[in-house]
Amino acid sequence: MFSPFRTANGKPKTLAEVTWDDLPQLADLDEGFALEFKRSYNASVQKKIPKIIASFANSRGGWLVVGIADDDKSVCPIPKPNANFGQIIGELCRRHVSPIPHFDARFICDPANPLQGVLVMQVAEGNFPPYIANGIVEVREGSTSGPAQSSALVELYGKATKRRGEIAGFCQRSVYYPTADRFPSPQGSATGVPRSANPTPLFDLYFYRMSRHAAEAPSRSDINQHVATMRKVFTDRGMGCHVQHAHDSRIIRASALAGALDVHSAIELFGDESIKLTVPAVLLDGRELERANMRLRGAGLAVDDENRLIDARDTLRRVTRMATVLDKYVRERGIAWQQYAVAYELENMAGVMLWSDSPLYLDYVAKRGALFCGTTDCRSRIRYLDDGEHESFRARQFAGSHFFEACGLPLGSDDDEDNALVDALLSTSPQATLKE
Repeated sequence: MFSPFRTANGKPKTLAEVTWDDLPQLADLDEGFALEFKRSYNASVQKKIPKIIASFANSRGGWLVVGIADDDKSVCPIPKPNANFGQIIGELCRRHVSPIPHFDARFICDPANPLQGVLVMQVAEGNFPPYIANGIVEVREGSTSGPAQSSALVELYGKATKRRGEIAGFCQRSVYYPTADRFPSPQGSATGVPRSANPTPLFDLYFYRMSRHAAEAPSRSDINQHVATMRKVFTDRGMGCHVQHAHDSRIIRASALAGALDVHSAIELFGDESIKLTVPAVLLDGRELERANMRLRGAGLAVDDENRLIDARDTLRRVTRMATVLDKYVRERGIAWQQYAVAYELENMAGVMLWSDSPLYLDYVAKRGALFCGTTDCRSRIRYLDDGEHESFRARQFAGSHFFEACGLPLGSDDDEDNALVDALLSTSPQATLKE
């Protein structure tokens, strides 16, 4: 995205990097499609701000600088408000703009007088236009804003539809797991050997970064920095990892690659820092499976030796451990989860039963039946974390709760027995694995 500010070597600055000493750079710039100046912050300007924000969001994004004269670009400091400018502008948008686009606002204080300064706002190109200000769809017309014509409205709706398609297309696993293939090679064929008839159950998490666009292609050094941060997070967690190069991503596996059939958890990290996480569930086998089946029969369930059981404790431990890696990565990188859209998917889980040796679980299934994923298509709806309802979002909490919910756990129930079971199963993982 365009930035009116540059570093000494000409690299565009982000809003967080802008300082008071950068303001003279504006002297050589004119107002235009992505830049607008306002000398003062008066009632007239406050009335225009929602219109300007909506027009930037409906176009390619842009910058609004309040405290700069639009004629000679001189600095005209405005008084510092008592409240945070981000909250003030946010309230203006809540009253006058729908939907609310993504923006950032910073008040940059005058070093000579901290009680005054300049307001700098960056508005991102909107993902789901049109954005409407006071009942009007505003777009940029040169250096000003104006109502969109019918052809522009069609283009805006098409842009939103395309964006939704991009996000939906992203939300599918692309990391290779041979035992997860749905179409095994025919036995005896020259193209390969038959794979397992019971493919590994997988839990997938998809995080699509909304605030970045394809035009912002990351450099090789940027990608290397992303990978270095991910390696550091694995090391800090006491975990090893192996990095593989793919066409437009890096695949970070949770241990050294043993071979093509390795089914360790994997993180796929894209250049814009969109992320996919795949975690194989822990299936019971051998004597553990025999004992579990015996206890389920003792609880009155009709099970056979071909029954497939997921270990609730070990799977939760694996899921939350990997999701915590993502939480620590975004913190290290200074990214907010609110920049992402998120979805989850369960693959090869249909009919696979959840298992715990907790007495509460066995009592529950004796009364109400076994818990298992009861659908064949287990991809969730897409959640947009900038909707104001996910301010405290953590990947660890989201992954743990939704994994069990998709397996039949009655989360959010008003039934005391349901809640007791939830508490029992969520506590089957040692507390140490749940700490960040």
